[in-house]
This record gives sequence, structure tokens and C-alpha cells, in this order.
Amino acid sequence: MERNDLLESYLRQLRLPSFARNYQAFAADAARSNLDYTRYLLALAEQEVSKREQNRIQKRVKAARFPMLKELADFDFSALPELNKAQVIDLSRGEYIRKREPIVFIGNPGLGKTHLAISLALSACRQGRKVRFWTAAGLVNELLHAQDEHRLNRFVATALKLDLIVLDELGFIPFSACGAHALFTFCSEVYERLALILTTNLKFADWIQVLSDERLTAALLDRITHHAHILELVGESFRFRERFRNG
Repeated sequence: MERNDLLESYLRQLRLPSFARNYQAFAADAARSNLDYTRYLLALAEQEVSKREQNRIQKRVKAARFPMLKELADFDFSALPELNKAQVIDLSRGEYIRKREPIVFIGNPGLGKTHLAISLALSACRQGRKVRFWTAAGLVNELLHAQDEHRLNRFVATALKLDLIVLDELGFIPFSACGAHALFTFCSEVYERLALILTTNLKFADWIQVLSDERLTAALLDRITHHAHILELVGESFRFRERFRNG
């Protein structure tokens, strides 16, 4: 089929870019296969819908601001035999998001907590969910900055439009009193209003090390662990094993 400038102009006006790119090739295939007009139009429409969904997923993934992309299929569950693989796979289906439930990954550094968190969040993006990734320290810094600029309410209101927040690496850096209070206030605001995935290298009894306030720590834990899926990762660091193999 020859290029049709008028058709392409109409398709651009109708915002059907995939139609415009593919109508010639699809028409040639339809002619070779002796497909009727309806089947030809259906094939073009399916391509347009598929491309739009791919674009929407790419936008959601970009908006999530993941530090890297990690797939659940690439996670080595055999290295962590105590981790319930079936539970993780079940969580990837996203029911916890509908129920606004937290997931907490606990374990020493190098066991794949961030990998699992990103993998579940990436699945959520593909399911049409709005996601945002922060390190715990990064979130606290943004909260304090927003507070200084008198836009904390706007920051929280924007966060409440999300379906899922990933809060990574709680426990690596202790917070100031203002930082700990800001984190508690934020978590209280989003509590039971959206889903949360949190990774930490600290057992719950040790959270006071980074929050410094016993009552605030207890109150935060009460909210984080309510209805939570808590998965503990036990084993040898993936990075340590990699260095050992390469050494």
C-alpha cells in the first residue's frame, strides 16, 4: 500500500500515531493473507492499544524514580531458602495495594531487600498503579525541605495521590529529632490510605537507634506493622558471594 498523506494527516489529528506508523505494513500483510477490512482494522487497533499501554507503563516507571530496575524473575530465591517464594509471588499480584497494606522486608545488607521491593513496585506500575520510590534518608530530607519552605501540606497531598510508596534503607542513617518527627508524621498521614513497602536492616526492637524517641518509635511501629506482610531475609550477602566467586 502506498503512503497516503491525507490519511496520515487525519490519523495525526485523531492522535493515532501507531495507526500512522503501521497502516501500510499491516495493509500489505492483510492483502497477502486475504484478510477482510474488519480484521485489518482490528489488527491496527490492537497495535494502537498495546503501544499506548506500553507508553503508560513507561511513564509510571519513570515517575516512580527507581534507582534501577529489578525483575522478580531475576531474584535468586535458592540463596534464601527460608524466604517464602510463594508469598512474594502472591504479593506481586498487587492485592496488598487494593487493601492498602504494608510490606516490610527485614534483613542484613546485601540480601536483596531493595531488589524485592523494586520488583514488587515495578509489577505495580505494570498493573496501572502510581508508585514512588524514596530512600528513607531521601524522604526525610525532602520532608524537612518542604517544611522549611512551608509546602509540607502540599507535599503530603501529592503523596496521597499515589497507590504505593517504597521506603528503602530505613536504619542506615539515624535521623535528627526533627527528621524522625517528620517521618512519623508522613507515615501517619499515609497510614491505611495507600500501600507501603519498607526495607530495613534493623529488627523492630532496634528502630529506636535511628528514631531516638521511644514513644515515637512505638507509635510508628504500631502503624507500620498493622496488617503488614513481614518478610525476614536470612542468609549470606549476595555481594559477598559474588566477590568470593570472582576472587
